Amino acid sequence: MNDLREELYRLPGGEKFNLCIQCGTCSASCPSVSAMRYSPRQVIALVRAGMVQEVLHSNAVWMCASCYMCTVRCPRDIQPTELMHTLQLLAARLGLIADRSPAPAFYRAFRASVKAHGRAHEFGIMFNFLLGRPGKALRMLPVAISLFRRGRLSLRVPRTRGASELATILSALRQGGESETPAALTVAQGGVSA
Repeated sequence: MNDLREELYRLPGGEKFNLCIQCGTCSASCPSVSAMRYSPRQVIALVRAGMVQEVLHSNAVWMCASCYMCTVRCPRDIQPTELMHTLQLLAARLGLIADRSPAPAFYRAFRASVKAHGRAHEFGIMFNFLLGRPGKALRMLPVAISLFRRGRLSLRVPRTRGASELATILSALRQGGESETPAALTVAQGGVSA
């Protein structure tokens, strides 16, 4: 597990995790902290202590709203949001989705929309995301109707210029990304027992 911690430290910005003074500014700035098992400050402390598996099994990384308030307000220039994203990737690759978090399903729906249309199509994302969640879909229906009536939600798929070029870029990134990220993931897969 310490190998995984060392790999996290080698990521861009990761070398700063040891500079954390545990002031709690990140946690005080986080809009999702009340729903997290571990606050951003605690996540950094656990990673530093080599307790990455505890973090990966919790819902903390999946509750990150990616608002970057923790990163912007950190007095030590640490990037907790990037750490959360990296831990999300590790947890997903290791199949450690805690508390049946809907975040991975939402990310997949978002990615599929961008890949298919070249941009986000909100209705399509929510349709795909809620497809296997009929109860939640029914609860969201009044919101969807209200948004539709106000012109804030469109059934039409937006036209995007250069969608094929974007698909080429995404394909190249996927091929390049798989050859660059496995360093941390390889260690994780060998170091974490799922």
